[in-house]
Amino acid sequence: MAFATPSRRHGRVSDTATLSSSVDLSRLPPPTVVEQLSFETIYAEMLADLTAPDMLPSFDATVESDPAVKILQVAAYRELLIRQQFNERARQVMIAYATRSNLDQLAAIVGVERRELTPADPVTGAAAIMEADEDLRQRVVLAPESFSVAGPEGAYVFHARSADATIRDASASSPAPGEVLVSILSREGNGIASADQLEAVRDVLGTVAGNKVRPLTDSVTVASASIVDYTIDARLTLYSGPDETVVLAAAQARLRAWLAQSGGLGIDAVRAAITSALFVEGVQNVQLVAPAADVVVNQTQSAHCAGFSVTVAGRGA
Repeated sequence: MAFATPSRRHGRVSDTATLSSSVDLSRLPPPTVVEQLSFETIYAEMLADLTAPDMLPSFDATVESDPAVKILQVAAYRELLIRQQFNERARQVMIAYATRSNLDQLAAIVGVERRELTPADPVTGAAAIMEADEDLRQRVVLAPESFSVAGPEGAYVFHARSADATIRDASASSPAPGEVLVSILSREGNGIASADQLEAVRDVLGTVAGNKVRPLTDSVTVASASIVDYTIDARLTLYSGPDETVVLAAAQARLRAWLAQSGGLGIDAVRAAITSALFVEGVQNVQLVAPAADVVVNQTQSAHCAGFSVTVAGRGA
């Protein structure tokens, strides 16, 4: 067994490249098929065509009120919109950018399906809650590693994350030669995996369609991730003028959104990221009382915010 022992992960929660040979989508160069669009450039090109000697000799492009100028501006804007549509369509056939059903189609190429988190309720009419695009995208990137029979890190993670829709994250580490520890993080509660989730992972790693997933030489242990709790105590200084209630609500909402995306395995809860999340419009300064230091975790751990307090300390000059 040759993959890494537990280590920390930094950066975006949606990073799809912290595992062995998985492709880091964020490091790919921008696709050249996607054009950089400019209304001014399109308009200038159309204007040059229209003012050619053999087109409209009497046309004066300097007269903004000329109907031909207005028509040209409308045409240039329409072309801009059409090119933007082509850009969006081009992105939707790329793993890094595809969304919704387009991502489902790309996932099918590597045999991955979007998981159903909560079934539809025919009584209340509530629609089913499905796996988020970013979660599915991460599994799609990991999927090719599952084709290996040598037991790479990414293969263990892919099979573990695909074992149950309620599993949020998984990691694989090798504490000793021939030994594999698969850590499971739940979507539910504070992230501690249930007995059912752990059993589902053991079943998948033991056999899939009659074929062994784990190499015969690997001794695999499946366990819940360790949860490292912390709390947030932040005090905001506001600029003079903005409504305190509105600014405070916006800061709390943005912090909740950040917390919803954070907390994966091996991802530190960094003070700078927390402070940044609280800097909404109207906030002059943020005093972060807690956590007093970055919450550092390893690959088998998840930083979990057990609660937060965001208050207004006063207003700046």
